[in-house]
Amino acid sequence: MSTDVTDKIPASAPPGKSGSASGAGLLQLMLDGLRRNMRQYGMLIALGLIVVLFTVWTNGDLLLPRNVSNLVLQNSYILILAIGMMLVIIAGHIDLSVGSLTAFVGAFAAVLTVQHGVSWPIALVLCLLIGAAAGSVQGFLIAYLGIPSFIVTLAGMLLFRGLTEILLKGQTLGPFPDGLQKMGNGFLPEVGPNTNYHNLTLLLGLALIVAVVWQEVRDRSRQQEFALEVLPTRLFLLKLVALVAAILSLTMLLASYKGAPIVLIILGALVVGYGYVMRNAVFGRHIYAIGGNLPAAKLSGVKDKKVTFYVFLNMGVLAALAGLVVAARLNAASPKAGVNFELEAIASSFIGGASMSGGVGTVLGAIIGGLVLGVLNNGMNLLSVGTDWQQVIKGLALLVAVGFDVWNKRKSGS
Repeated sequence: MSTDVTDKIPASAPPGKSGSASGAGLLQLMLDGLRRNMRQYGMLIALGLIVVLFTVWTNGDLLLPRNVSNLVLQNSYILILAIGMMLVIIAGHIDLSVGSLTAFVGAFAAVLTVQHGVSWPIALVLCLLIGAAAGSVQGFLIAYLGIPSFIVTLAGMLLFRGLTEILLKGQTLGPFPDGLQKMGNGFLPEVGPNTNYHNLTLLLGLALIVAVVWQEVRDRSRQQEFALEVLPTRLFLLKLVALVAAILSLTMLLASYKGAPIVLIILGALVVGYGYVMRNAVFGRHIYAIGGNLPAAKLSGVKDKKVTFYVFLNMGVLAALAGLVVAARLNAASPKAGVNFELEAIASSFIGGASMSGGVGTVLGAIIGGLVLGVLNNGMNLLSVGTDWQQVIKGLALLVAVGFDVWNKRKSGS
């Protein structure tokens, strides 16, 4: 049975100063916890500050229920790509082809459903298989032939962009079937009595709160069981309150409009699934191992080529899914779709805590990084900031995030 040394009872404060000492102690605990977990919580705090600032600057327009729903729909495909890109970067590689592959899959879906009348469920499966095939080819070239990922995916970017132009013959093709459209624009159906809120969204939000609290408590208990360092009790409770408040606020905002978008459910399933793989599965630990120290991973018996192959295959599948979502949202396939998506996904990963040298990053961090960019885009659009200045600000955000990573590594001596 281990003892949590971080929860020792502090020495008694001098008479008459217990209240101020208690407050100062809590503040000191928060600062100490933030310093130890700067990489994990830094961008989460930054996201909160950005939301508060733009809410004030837009007179509350940023957090209007309709705008929050639009924010989810507009950034869903970037967040899907960011999950896959985070795995690629953790493994020590990069993928420049995902934007072009996204456009190619959208074009392929349009040709199947619009021109040839293929039912949308079959088209969806075929598109995911195309993405898997594209990712596996690139993964094979990188893992087994030893060609650098930068070169392979740069070639893929040009190849898939050209194939998109060929498929669409330089024209926009649409509209898509209703079932496919709902992937990008649909909402969960309404059930139950009229409560002026979307009941199913409220139930899902409540279930998510219970699941998050249970997972946090379970993780903390496991860490204590193995005598690992944990957050002090008061700071841990503060973290739980903040998580519950954030989930509840988002749930109420979505439930007061049309409910949760279908793509949000897809995204939530991806976050839970990939988060579990990266935290608990052997495959996830192997990804961290080859990105953190490839020679040591090889000596430990990690099949680095196989892991790299599957990381890029997975990226191809997620790029295909993002292509279906963006095409469904636009209700058409365009030769210009997916432009700069790879840069947005890469930026989301680095802003969310990924390291340039690999071996560091989380799925949740990729989502947070994507939301930082999404809120910046949305907030600046509401303020009528020009696209030129938007690019400048996003570039500075990326530079600050990478600079922070370099500074943090130097400070820790790694």
